[in-house]
Amino acid sequence: MTRHPHGCLLLFPRPVWETHREQIAAWPMSARAWQRIFLGNACDVEVDSAGRILISPELRSAVGLEKEVMMLGMGTHFEIWDAAKLAQDEAEAVAGGMPDVLSNFSF
Repeated sequence: MTRHPHGCLLLFPRPVWETHREQIAAWPMSARAWQRIFLGNACDVEVDSAGRILISPELRSAVGLEKEVMMLGMGTHFEIWDAAKLAQDEAEAVAGGMPDVLSNFSF
């Protein structure tokens, strides 16, 4: 698990994280601050017998996790958001309109 600058936590399966970790570690010195955000905040978490994970107080504080938390499946990883912050971010995204890159997207 690590912190994302957009205000959420990222939770990766170990093999996926190892690939990302190697790529991030190879970034140039000009990206050192970003390495600190991603690598410096990374920590291992264990899933308990009830399927729960314990999020450190430092990571909860860093992304503003309060009472209600949302966990979103993103294909190769999960994002963990404070529910109110996620709702706000989604409302802002919808209000801003669909980006051009999605103009031909359809279900």
